[in-house]
Amino acid sequence: MKAKTSITLSRDVLVQLDRLAGSKYSRSAMIEQVLREYLKERARAAIAARDLERINAAADELTAEALDALEYQAPDDDRD
Repeated sequence: MKAKTSITLSRDVLVQLDRLAGSKYSRSAMIEQVLREYLKERARAAIAARDLERINAAADELTAEALDALEYQAPDDDRD
């Protein structure tokens, strides 16, 4: 269901919007499409930020495990 709303845009933005929409899309359809893409991107960015936070939180533990595995493979006493 669509809801009617009113927004105020700068004249230069409106001119660019009309140019982008052309005769194929209405202003409303163009604004809705752009906002949907923006909202999807924001959601993806939030997921990526959450994933990065989880990776960073586990980084110290993973680094310790990697160093332990390397130590097991090549102990310090075998090096010259």
